[in-house]
Amino acid sequence: MKVDFAPLNIPLRRRIQTIAVLQWIFSFLMLAQFCLAGFIILALSDWWVLAVLYAGWLWLDLDTPVSGGRRSQWTRNWRMWHHFRDYFPLSLVKTTDLDPRHNYIFGFHPHGVLVAGAFGNFCTEATGFSALFPGLKPHLLMLPFWFRVPLFRDYIMTGGLVSSCKNSLSYLLSRPEGGHVAVLAIGGAPEALEARPGALKLQLLKRKGFIKLALKHGAHLVPVFSFGENELFDQVPNPSGSSLRSLQERLQCIMGVSLPLFHARGVFQYSFGLMPYRKSIHTIVGEPISVVQAPSPSSEDIDVLHGKYMEALSELFEKNKHLYGVPDDRHISFI
Repeated sequence: MKVDFAPLNIPLRRRIQTIAVLQWIFSFLMLAQFCLAGFIILALSDWWVLAVLYAGWLWLDLDTPVSGGRRSQWTRNWRMWHHFRDYFPLSLVKTTDLDPRHNYIFGFHPHGVLVAGAFGNFCTEATGFSALFPGLKPHLLMLPFWFRVPLFRDYIMTGGLVSSCKNSLSYLLSRPEGGHVAVLAIGGAPEALEARPGALKLQLLKRKGFIKLALKHGAHLVPVFSFGENELFDQVPNPSGSSLRSLQERLQCIMGVSLPLFHARGVFQYSFGLMPYRKSIHTIVGEPISVVQAPSPSSEDIDVLHGKYMEALSELFEKNKHLYGVPDDRHISFI
């Protein structure tokens, strides 16, 4: 295979952007393993007392990921995230004001391979979330497993990440002061296996748990569509029913995370690697769907609101697709 090497005269700003995204890829794919290994090495060393003290802190701090987390504005405002934003580039588009007296569920679509748009827009201030939506605090929900990894858990919480378990979501949506936004990549791990350029299939038809919680707590629903999210990586063909997809789905059931075999470009060449393509990401935050609190919602209540949400998401996509290069004959489909 012919390797297409990057030219030597690339501007310094683009090299810095590449470094910023490279550290994000490392953090997403390998930092947890390094943190766990470092903790084990510390526990087996002469400094084992520090490991014991941290383990005690971990036990005392066990409920923090399900109680709003521990965000750090300093971390969210790192200059590095501006270079991360400019690599793609990434933008956050507001369609209407949101009242900070309410709590919200942002349904983020599509999941993509590594939810780059959700991270950049809601775990950092690089695209100006706090300026666009004053009074609101976004919390991106992540699988509970990652909050059991020593040190790694503390790092990801600084960006506003919290556990995706039911108790965590309920905590955010039940805050009487309002102003909390739970950001859910609703398609989850199964949708990541569908993520490839041009894909518009969304795992939503059977996903109604977030609807039930929205009704139970009276949290407003906001559809969010991220144009360009699926264009960042290619994926090894894995059609439904194939041996690879069956293996991936089996591993997903065991581990709780999907393992898409993705690839794109490298650091010093454009032919292969795990760096995302430089494709624009435009994350559109739609208008809120008002929800009247129903402490014990019926199945009919859930179905009606679920239908309204799918309709609002479809309208958001159709209204904006021509602005971001999606042909008129392409539409999202729900599976």
